[in-house]
Amino acid sequence: MRVSLIAAAFCVLAAPALAETAKPEPGPLTIAKQGSFFIGGREVKSDTLSTLPNYDPSGTITVDQMYVRYQVPVGRTGVPITLIHGCCLTGKTWETTPDGRMGWDESFVRHGHPTYVIDQVWRGRSATDPSAINAVRLGKAPADKLPTVFSAGHESAWAIFRFGREYPQVMPGLRFPLAAQAEFWKQMVADSAANLPNPNPTVAALSELAQKIGGTVLMSHSQSGIYPFQTAALSTKGVAGIVSIEPAACPEPTADLTPYKSVPILVLFGDYVDEFPRWAPRLKNCRAFAAAVSAAGGKAELLVLPEIGIKGNSHMLMQDDNSLEIADILLDWIGKNVATAH
Repeated sequence: MRVSLIAAAFCVLAAPALAETAKPEPGPLTIAKQGSFFIGGREVKSDTLSTLPNYDPSGTITVDQMYVRYQVPVGRTGVPITLIHGCCLTGKTWETTPDGRMGWDESFVRHGHPTYVIDQVWRGRSATDPSAINAVRLGKAPADKLPTVFSAGHESAWAIFRFGREYPQVMPGLRFPLAAQAEFWKQMVADSAANLPNPNPTVAALSELAQKIGGTVLMSHSQSGIYPFQTAALSTKGVAGIVSIEPAACPEPTADLTPYKSVPILVLFGDYVDEFPRWAPRLKNCRAFAAAVSAAGGKAELLVLPEIGIKGNSHMLMQDDNSLEIADILLDWIGKNVATAH
């Protein structure tokens, strides 16, 4: 893999990221259109929809649909970008940062890219299926059939997001705006992904969305890091490129690499990765995967920010204090490597 060449190319962009010069106000945001819709979904008939006396427990609901919000800028546009959040979070990940700065969703639109922000299936504005919970409550199913739902506490999330090795220690030079951490914790929601099949229904919905758009970069984070790869394995139609940010997993380097050889891929990691047992093996596997794709004739690049002189970034680098500089790096990569349609 051409790691040294990749690093050299990105070093040109690293200097302004370190300088942190104040930016002028961007002015009004002008868009051609905006809206929202759902992708996918299936009907479920159940007699355990409710335990409340005022609501009939029997009926039909729609589940597994994926919520999508979009904005399209005025004028000639670049390749659309679809933003896919990670564990315990929603599409809010990509919006205004906890300390009130511009999020990547707005930044990408300002740079001419139609931008789509999703809520994973069974998360945020994408409805869950309550029938299994109510079945236990109504005595129609045993307690061990209760769905698994979890929330990441502030203390455990602290290390997962690499704010510090343990709560409340802080990594040296950390760029996450900890003064606004209370706003960040408000973004976190209960996660039901453990109840869903693999691949997650979000993957099929992303494939449908990519084809509906007519070509998009799938930009994922953490838990969803594997989803664009799984989407490409279903079909490369509409998958113009993949940007996987600190993925919980990359495909195995020994897997069938055919779907990835025709799609430009960038995998991005922040700082402190090798210091955390959760993250170091993931980076190692992603390095091996990117090298395998490149050796097979594809275009897969892996970028670790400290290797190009950008230090202090947490797992939540789209919210760190240099988030817009990192967004510029990604936009530069997209502009050089991704066609407007696939």
